Amino acid sequence: MYVADAQSTDGTRGIAESFKDRLAIEVIEGGLPAAGRNAGARLAESRYVLFLDADVELSEPTLLRRAVEYAVRKDMHCVTTSISCPMGGLRDDVLYTANNFMQWLSQWTLPFSTGMFMLFDRETFGRLGGFHEQALFAEDYLLSKQVERKRFGIVRGKVLTSNRRFQKLGHARMVLMFFQTMMHSWSESYFLRDRGYWVEAEEQVQ
Repeated sequence: MYVADAQSTDGTRGIAESFKDRLAIEVIEGGLPAAGRNAGARLAESRYVLFLDADVELSEPTLLRRAVEYAVRKDMHCVTTSISCPMGGLRDDVLYTANNFMQWLSQWTLPFSTGMFMLFDRETFGRLGGFHEQALFAEDYLLSKQVERKRFGIVRGKVLTSNRRFQKLGHARMVLMFFQTMMHSWSESYFLRDRGYWVEAEEQVQ
């Protein structure tokens, strides 16, 4: 297990390393999400690599096992699951439900998965070039939309996340950004400029 730490100041490195007596865990240098995820994938030797966001929890102990079994059985290149925000309010529930519906619909249109839970066939991940490290947001979408529809699947279950991004940017702005992302699906240059999603990004690219 690799934890990509982007010079955090909240004790992430120490917390992660405290599990070394129970888990084979290594803290590596991160950066923007794409860079950290790619760094971990380069070190991985397993057939599949799983990408999780920092504020994500697995809702049940069988989720990962079932996701891998599903990927093997169906020969999937990318497997994801639904998202829930147990600590959020009604607006958070509505937006995450809408996200889950769009994700389910994407199985028949253009595969869409968030980086909150992405189980990837490592060989396919490498062939697709991994996460776009120059993208300042939606790097997970840019990668997942390259997956063949018949090789993309959603496993039953969910991961739990926070509503920190909604609190920071506002629900209306997040909805607008989602639709703008869909409208610019094939315009790579659109994703190379920060749209206010990552304040940290502006600081790191200056």
